[in-house]
Amino acid sequence: MRRYRNYWTYSAGLLVAWGLVFLLTGLLRGGHEVQLVLPVFGGFCIGWVSTTIARYVYPPPKQWLS
Repeated sequence: MRRYRNYWTYSAGLLVAWGLVFLLTGLLRGGHEVQLVLPVFGGFCIGWVSTTIARYVYPPPKQWLS
């Protein structure tokens, strides 16, 4: 199970989750409601990119990785 606990697996899981949000919103509420969810997704993407950059620029100390 340890090999699945990494950043890229978590990213792929979030991509699947957002896909389900868009799919279910489209099916249950219609196309107009999907357009209302797009700014929320855009804000999430901005935050995700900024945290990804921070992870690579400022990695955690070695003592915390144990």
